Amino acid sequence: MKKEVQVHSLFSEFDIYLFKSGKHFRLYEKFGAHPMELQGEKGVYFAVWAPSAKNVSVIGDFNYWLEGEHPLNVRWDESGIWEGFIPGVKLGDKYKYKIQSSVNDAKLEKADPYALKCEGPPNTASIVWDLNYKWKDKKYLESRKETNSLDKPFSIYEVHLGSWKRKVEENRALSYLELAQELVSYVKECGFTHVEFMPIMEYPYDPSWGYQLTGYFAPTSRFGDPQDFMALIDAFHKAGIGVILDWVPSHFPEDKHGLGMFDGSHLYEHPDPRKGYHPDWKSLIFNYGRNEVRSFLISNAVFWLDKYHADGLRVDAVASMLYLDYSREDGQWEPNEHGGRENLDAIQFVRELNTEVYRSFEGVQTIAEESTSFPMVSKPVDIGGLGFGMKWMMGWMHDTLGYFKKDPIYRQYHQNDISFSMTYAFTENFTLPLSHDEVVYGKKSTLGRMPGDEWQRFANLRLLYSYMFTHPGTNLLFMGSEFGQHEEWKFSGSLDWHLLEYDLHKGVKETITQLNSLYKKQPALHEKQFEARGFEWISYDDAQNSVLAYMRKGENEKKDLLVVCNFTPGILENYQIGVPRKGKLKEIFNSDAKELGGSGVKNEQVKTAPESWHGREHSVKITIPPLAAVVFQIL
Repeated sequence: MKKEVQVHSLFSEFDIYLFKSGKHFRLYEKFGAHPMELQGEKGVYFAVWAPSAKNVSVIGDFNYWLEGEHPLNVRWDESGIWEGFIPGVKLGDKYKYKIQSSVNDAKLEKADPYALKCEGPPNTASIVWDLNYKWKDKKYLESRKETNSLDKPFSIYEVHLGSWKRKVEENRALSYLELAQELVSYVKECGFTHVEFMPIMEYPYDPSWGYQLTGYFAPTSRFGDPQDFMALIDAFHKAGIGVILDWVPSHFPEDKHGLGMFDGSHLYEHPDPRKGYHPDWKSLIFNYGRNEVRSFLISNAVFWLDKYHADGLRVDAVASMLYLDYSREDGQWEPNEHGGRENLDAIQFVRELNTEVYRSFEGVQTIAEESTSFPMVSKPVDIGGLGFGMKWMMGWMHDTLGYFKKDPIYRQYHQNDISFSMTYAFTENFTLPLSHDEVVYGKKSTLGRMPGDEWQRFANLRLLYSYMFTHPGTNLLFMGSEFGQHEEWKFSGSLDWHLLEYDLHKGVKETITQLNSLYKKQPALHEKQFEARGFEWISYDDAQNSVLAYMRKGENEKKDLLVVCNFTPGILENYQIGVPRKGKLKEIFNSDAKELGGSGVKNEQVKTAPESWHGREHSVKITIPPLAAVVFQIL
């Protein structure tokens, strides 16, 4: 016997007011499918936003997917919300919304935008689920404000969960629970402070790597259920490692079960294709000027921080949101009300997003993947910034990889490429990214870009990482780069773990482990990582020898570090360096060390002399190993 839909609502009048005004940032507590008990009967309350619908019914396992068996009731307050309680529906039941639109009478079958779990592709139904889980990370969350702040080490290991490691014999990726064992211990062993997952929200198409997602509130079912994913985050927290999630508010795919033309109208996407269609990705762009859409997106960001205890969000493709002419020719875009190219609605959305995130969660960070010179991306909203905690330093990445690609004999003519980043390094709180984008589409792996014979390629790679970790800012490294993956990244395969049987690859991994340790232990490398007073050039103009020398400085000048980089394969002996005070130089890191795969050229403790050099009263003569960086303490 069919159970009738019962009138019920989780929305108060205040909820509706906040939703309509774009200020409701906990919509996941109201919309979607909520298992509950009503008047002694167990079932599920459903709520969906479809203002252009004539009728909305829930179809699923429980009614043989028949339209009209369980029609929802539209609210009387012009909110466009359809809702109702269906007795007998239970955890694990599959469902969709059948929507008859008032636009051309179109009939649509849509997945629930707020579903907590989705069927794995190619299937597209939503699944009734709950988020019951007993977290064990209270201690970690209480310390997060201290450990996750901008003056603390932030070394990020970027991971695509489907291709980090695979069970070859079963032709599958590791599950969330298997990753909680293997990935957590590996990230801890390498010394990274944070892990960043490429999008784990449900997505239909594997080659999109997760950046074209349809299940905004559901971790992908490819690797397990929501509680399994919670257990993975819990395991990272137990190991003292923060978790950053890639988040994609910039666009969404046109899949029929997704958000596009949700109720037969342009509900989530902007109706003007000049603002609502992305020519690069052939996807739809959110309507940031619509209050309810902003509430949906900000609620989604809050959801992952609230329910999944994420420690930060890396916001994808921010530049594409900020500019109306992004990837468009003249005539394909319309200026804003002031005649400019900025998307004012998107800018306002981003500011509201960051304001809410930092207001509600202590110790989290948002990181912008933003590739232009848009001002004040990582400055507070109250002084006119966008409010992100950090911004990817794309200019550093392009210049540095371009420099390292050159044969060392030509580097003397490109000294400016390797030193130029310091002219703008403190305009934002920069993260230095060597991300997945740099190891695909024919760009080669990071190791594959390095010139020279085998020894030189590995020495160059160790030098690149050493320069990266001693440069101001925080760091991000894509998986596989930490041991010198030969091949480009393939989303459908696995990293080449067998390479760790070879000494040179082991040496690269050990280099990263030592650099992470150095970064964490030496306050000069993180206390002022975003401040000009945390850096001082000693010498940037020795182009002939392709040498850079600089100081990294913290709160205690006695713990300041001297970094010297030699970007050529020749050993530089008796190389004179100006130093800020007299004392002895102690070598605390050397990328040419034998245990890292280097030649073992090193400095024993050397004394400074009262001889003026590089504008300083004291100097020292050192040996700089080939294609290497050396870090000294002045005792």
